[in-house]
Amino acid sequence: MSSMRIGEGDYPVALSAQEWRERLSPAEYHVLREGGTERAFTGEYEEVRPAGTYECRACGAALFTAAEQFDAHCGWPAFWAPQDSDAVELLEDTSLGMRRVEVRCARCGSHLGHVFEGEGFATPTDERFCINSIALRHTA
Repeated sequence: MSSMRIGEGDYPVALSAQEWRERLSPAEYHVLREGGTERAFTGEYEEVRPAGTYECRACGAALFTAAEQFDAHCGWPAFWAPQDSDAVELLEDTSLGMRRVEVRCARCGSHLGHVFEGEGFATPTDERFCINSIALRHTA
C-alpha cells in the first residue's frame, strides 16, 4: 500500500504529503499516511495503561481512552470502542483480497489500524479496534 496517499484535502487537518513528511518520522509516515502496519509486538502501547487518553500522533485528536483498552494478546493496542463515535472514520478495506474495516482519524484522515467484530472478546461491543502503536500518543 506504499503508493496510497491518505486524506489529503478531505479532513479538517489537511497537509500536503511534503508537510506530513516534515512532521512525521519515516516510520510514522509509512503507517499514518501510506496505510502501513507496524510489526506485531513491537509497539510501545500494546500493554494496557491504567488511565489516560490516546491521541492521533499526526494531529493530536483524542481517539481512545485507557477505559476502552483491553488485552487482546494480538500484538497491537486493542480497544473495544473509540472515545467518541465521531473521533474515527471507518472505511471498507479490500486491499489484501479480503474484507476488513479500516480505522482512520476523522480529523486528519491518518490510517490507524482496523476494527474486527465477532471474535468473542468479553467487551461491551464485541469489537476489537486493532490500532498501530506508532499511530498513537498516550497522555496521562
